[in-house]
Amino acid sequence: MTAVHPTAVVDPGAELAADVEVGPYAVIGPGVEVAAGCVIGPHAVIRGPTMIGRGTHIYQFASIGEVPQDKKYAGEDSALEIGRNNTIREFVTINRGTRDGGGVTRIGDENWIMAYVHIAHDCLVGDRVVFANGASLAGHVLVEEGVTLGGFTLVHQFCRLGEGCFTSMGSCIRRDVPPWVMVAGDPAIPHGTNGEGLRRRGFDGEGQRRLRAAYRTLYKRGLRLQEAIEAIAADAADDPVIERFVAFLRESPRGIVR
Repeated sequence: MTAVHPTAVVDPGAELAADVEVGPYAVIGPGVEVAAGCVIGPHAVIRGPTMIGRGTHIYQFASIGEVPQDKKYAGEDSALEIGRNNTIREFVTINRGTRDGGGVTRIGDENWIMAYVHIAHDCLVGDRVVFANGASLAGHVLVEEGVTLGGFTLVHQFCRLGEGCFTSMGSCIRRDVPPWVMVAGDPAIPHGTNGEGLRRRGFDGEGQRRLRAAYRTLYKRGLRLQEAIEAIAADAADDPVIERFVAFLRESPRGIVR
């Protein structure tokens, strides 16, 4: 049975699954869909159109699905989609999309989003991403699976963060970060591969060695970017991880951190 606190305000146009919990003074607007097993904390505000997947816990004072902080936004239809089993902590803000960005902001599954994180309009976030306290994404950012953003990391609009990359506390990301690369600083610069992340994802010694070799080719041999890409591709040996690494470099519209 849905447990909605008497002081919560739930619009008749919202759809809540049978076992959703809604805390005191929460506000849920029309066009919001909340799946089974979700918990909405006290004073949280959720605007629609927003879809929230099964088992997601939104803590107190979060603002979810509000209109974009974009001066070009003119009231057009847009949406926010949040996947399953996400943890969204206190004072997190996640905005809906805009027409220029495809109309949707999308969050994947099993993400850990700590307090005061901001995810702007049209961002696409994969699965199992960790946002430490105060990390912020500007609009149109792509975050792939398994990324970790250190506290107060700032990411410029239209950047891409590759699978498994790691940003240190206070990093300022102005270019794309390749998969499994660690960065730090303002502006962020590379500091090796994410060995701990690779270990946790089950990469064996040979897999880690190949990624370290690709990193050295990209950053340590003094090659121009295109020369480094071709050298890494030549050594890929049909390794799908290295091939994905190369594809990310080739597809980078902003250029990569170097």
